[in-house]
Amino acid sequence: MKHAYQKAKEAYCKNEVPVGAVLVHKNKIIASDHNQMRQNVSSIDHAELLCAYVGIKILKSPYLNECDLYVTLEPCPMCAATLKHLRIRNIYFGAYDFKGGGIVHGPRLFDSNNSHTEYYGGYMENQCSTILQDFFKSKRD
Repeated sequence: MKHAYQKAKEAYCKNEVPVGAVLVHKNKIIASDHNQMRQNVSSIDHAELLCAYVGIKILKSPYLNECDLYVTLEPCPMCAATLKHLRIRNIYFGAYDFKGGGIVHGPRLFDSNNSHTEYYGGYMENQCSTILQDFFKSKRD
């Protein structure tokens, strides 16, 4: 999670919503990234999806069922649905997203019987929440 948080800090410095993600396969980081929505002018370039795309290419597999994802914010419904289809093994996230989450809040996409993904929230929650709050506060000021 510390590496994902460093990616979130990079995003903050680039004026991106500070969310970072790391994809791990067999205890080795195979992808890490941060949100790039502004940079790439693409509302789908979330950190989780950028990591997943790299993971698919590296593993040469349509599934990430042997991978774990660490992300600083509870994935949104778009990312959660994608990760579910990719059959990712575990998701560890930092801050809970009470308004836009897709795992613990919102549609709770992994609570169905056909999901094999485990998820765990609250890792480095204070740091992950604070960087997001600081970012959005700076936009309002």
